Amino acid sequence: MGKTPDIAIEAMRKEDVDQVLAIEQASFSMPWSKNLFLSEFRSPTVSTLLVALDKSAPGRRVVGYTVYWLVEDEMHILNLAVTTESRRRGIARELVFAAIKRAAAKGAQRAFLEVRASNSAAQKLYSDLGFTGTFIRRDYYDSPLEDAIVMTLERGALDQLIREQ
Repeated sequence: MGKTPDIAIEAMRKEDVDQVLAIEQASFSMPWSKNLFLSEFRSPTVSTLLVALDKSAPGRRVVGYTVYWLVEDEMHILNLAVTTESRRRGIARELVFAAIKRAAAKGAQRAFLEVRASNSAAQKLYSDLGFTGTFIRRDYYDSPLEDAIVMTLERGALDQLIREQ
């Protein structure tokens, strides 16, 4: 996977949360609250927050983010979004790959996530990275009520993805 020019993936800082929240609110019908993002900083042994920064912009401009948990040997991707104007540039892919690589280095044997059944773009992103649809959680999402597809990436596919990059 080629790096997206002028994008750096780094640990999220608390001062990034307002920019992250703006992306969150523009991206989801049921966005996380500021307090929910801030609460993730209180569990650094479980929760990891990453941002994609536009290095060509002045200051620290966040153009995407992801949040995942690592519990025992399981990685759970909880949240991922990219600014509307920065989509389709490979930033989400870079964020997911960086998260997977970090989690694997800490012992993750599998990764999983939930995605809206109607979100074909996200499903394609995850499928292209080796995730497979495992099962459906009925009526998982609100506003609108919708099923979630649970997608998983097992360690063999995870290792292959890392080797290919």
